[in-house]
Amino acid sequence: MHIESILLIVLLGLNIIFAAAVVFFERKDASASWAWLLVLNFIPVFGFILYLLTGQNLTRYRLFQWKERKKLGLEERIEAQLAQLQDNRTPFSNKATENSQDMIYMNLKQNGALLTEHNAVEIITDGTDKFQRLLDDIEAAQDHVHVQYYIYRGDSLGKRIRDALIRKAREGVKVRLLYDALGSRRVRNRFFKELREAGGLVEVFFPSKFSLINLRMNYRNHRKIVIIDGNLGYTGGFNVGDEYLGLNSKFGYWRDTHLRIRGNAVHALQTRFLLDWNEASKQHDTPYVPSHFPQIEGSGQTAMQIVSSGPDAEIEHIKNSYLKMINGAKHSILIQTPYFIPDASVFEAIRLACLSGIDVRIMIPNKPDHAFVYWATLSYIGELLKVGAKVFIYDNGFIHAKTLIIDSLVASVGTANIDYRSFRLNFEVNAFMYDEAIATTLVQTFEHDLHVSRELSLEEYQNRSFMIRFKEAISRLLSPIL
Repeated sequence: MHIESILLIVLLGLNIIFAAAVVFFERKDASASWAWLLVLNFIPVFGFILYLLTGQNLTRYRLFQWKERKKLGLEERIEAQLAQLQDNRTPFSNKATENSQDMIYMNLKQNGALLTEHNAVEIITDGTDKFQRLLDDIEAAQDHVHVQYYIYRGDSLGKRIRDALIRKAREGVKVRLLYDALGSRRVRNRFFKELREAGGLVEVFFPSKFSLINLRMNYRNHRKIVIIDGNLGYTGGFNVGDEYLGLNSKFGYWRDTHLRIRGNAVHALQTRFLLDWNEASKQHDTPYVPSHFPQIEGSGQTAMQIVSSGPDAEIEHIKNSYLKMINGAKHSILIQTPYFIPDASVFEAIRLACLSGIDVRIMIPNKPDHAFVYWATLSYIGELLKVGAKVFIYDNGFIHAKTLIIDSLVASVGTANIDYRSFRLNFEVNAFMYDEAIATTLVQTFEHDLHVSRELSLEEYQNRSFMIRFKEAISRLLSPIL
């Protein structure tokens, strides 16, 4: 037998073993397993190397532990809220909150997401506005500034924020900056040298132990959180980079949605930040500090829960919240997302809503920032057009907002897209808001965006070229692992 034949037999044998590991040991969902089997069979050996880099199962690890949480009394507050909900003793502040008590219970029970009321929420949709507000708030900080972004670039905007943090650190304000190793791979460690010298602390989430390979490259911290003095918080879709100011010629104007929050919901964002920080930090773990959780006198009317999810959990918390919202819709479902690759459960929920006569409107970008993801998005969009969904293509640049609004009563804004990656692979955080006023404002924002969008008709979609159909077909097959 020739050496080539022996190598081929060994190669095929290893591929069978690798495929068995995917199916029997990792216990992924069926769609992801089939997608990986496709990759393993079409790209032997290299496919398994890709699997090692991107397909690990993190649910066996307990990543986020913060022993100091007991000092916050979180467990007692969660149990108290659960008991109130079970006994129908919760004094709901508005109709939207009362109508959502089953969803509130689910997030509280499964995710520990406390319901907080009387939050003051500002919706920010423009990058220039968002970062000017953020820089002003950093300048006014007295005790601490905690910053976490998936993407942090060393460009003009990145320098402005870094320099503002340096000034505050020199004043004695405690500065902590956390960024994701893969999302912020273009920024160099020396970029933050002066911030560290000024007393600021900088950490990297899931850094690579090797120069060229990151064994956790598929599991990234996609959260965007800023907390200032424990009573003001930001979260949403904007990262730090000049493109988020509309300065990238490829994308043009960058349309996103972010929240500026005052109220007790900030404590939930603070807890999330500290959990992520302590996971990333090897030398600067943060214990409980009362100044991180000051007493806050609520001045707003918004009831909300801060829900986080990630690949370390068996339950897909944010996806389940999306499902509860969609399944509970009576009149309308408005979605803005740059990537629309729903799994079977979310897709069927939206499809049934369309078939039930509910007004389903979805807004997506007119250009891809990830080609395979874009073609997969069009594939799913086409199926929903057939059952009555209205689809709008945003033509005024690039829309990156992650917004879901139900019946002008309940809304979600955060970091999670409607795709497999956000549901299962990334670490995400969303604010679920039970407030008619906030939901109405987001509806008005959606309607304003319609003026710079065009509707995609079923006829136009069906007349797409053979090449686009081919790209959609391949991308759809790979969608569970994109």
